Amino acid sequence: MNNLTTWGVLLTLAAAAPLRAQEPGPIQDNSFLVEEAYNQEPGVVQHINTYMRNTVTKDWLYTFTQEWPVPGITHQLSYTVPVQRTGASPDGRSALGDVLLNYRYQLLGDGEAAVAIAPRFSLILPTGDEKQARGNGAMGYQVLLPVSVVLTETFVTHWNLGATWTPGARNAAGEKADLTAWNMGQSFIWLAHPNVNAMLEFAFSSGEAVAGPGLKTRVDAFYVSPGARFAINFKNGLQIVPGIAFPIGVGPSKGDKAVFLYLSFEHPMWTPRR
Repeated sequence: MNNLTTWGVLLTLAAAAPLRAQEPGPIQDNSFLVEEAYNQEPGVVQHINTYMRNTVTKDWLYTFTQEWPVPGITHQLSYTVPVQRTGASPDGRSALGDVLLNYRYQLLGDGEAAVAIAPRFSLILPTGDEKQARGNGAMGYQVLLPVSVVLTETFVTHWNLGATWTPGARNAAGEKADLTAWNMGQSFIWLAHPNVNAMLEFAFSSGEAVAGPGLKTRVDAFYVSPGARFAINFKNGLQIVPGIAFPIGVGPSKGDKAVFLYLSFEHPMWTPRR
């Protein structure tokens, strides 16, 4: 997500919001670790900030994502810009990681449907410095299948299954190997109130890292993340959603603990044609 300050975003939204004089709906497309299957509504743009800090290793990751309907709910384009700091980097600095360019197709349903499916394809650009452990040093390709299901009037669940392929990835020594990874996730959302949600997310990933010329080692991660989010709605169409979660490592990630912060701004950018 490219580093916009909170005040900068607020100023942008203040100028754009008068395009639609109505209150936004309840919280819906604001998951943390598990992606929901709802594309942006026509004319509505979303700016998403996330920050996760591992309280054990002190590593952290900030992302800025911007989502655009093209021009309606069927097609969505977005990009994700990460900035990170990890103890694996020799220089110890915070810097840009690998940027994602995303396309998502609303295959089934929408925000009003009991079941929604919106597969995503992403290009992972080698913008991070692999010599500083901030990227893979090669173009990557990712697919993800998010499925959202309304269980009852107060409970919703989201399911994810994805895979990533990075041919010719490089490590800090310049050694190359083709890397594959897959991930899965599930979340349960309790709609305690249209503007207040409790969340429980499960996220598992199994990836590879370059261990030598043509050699790979596997790295698994599994987190359980309780959290909450709430919405601040304005009559001019602006919705601000802050949230917080506490990812806890289990299994291969046992002992890890993190704090996850979320802040989304969603607003009308143009008036859709009728």
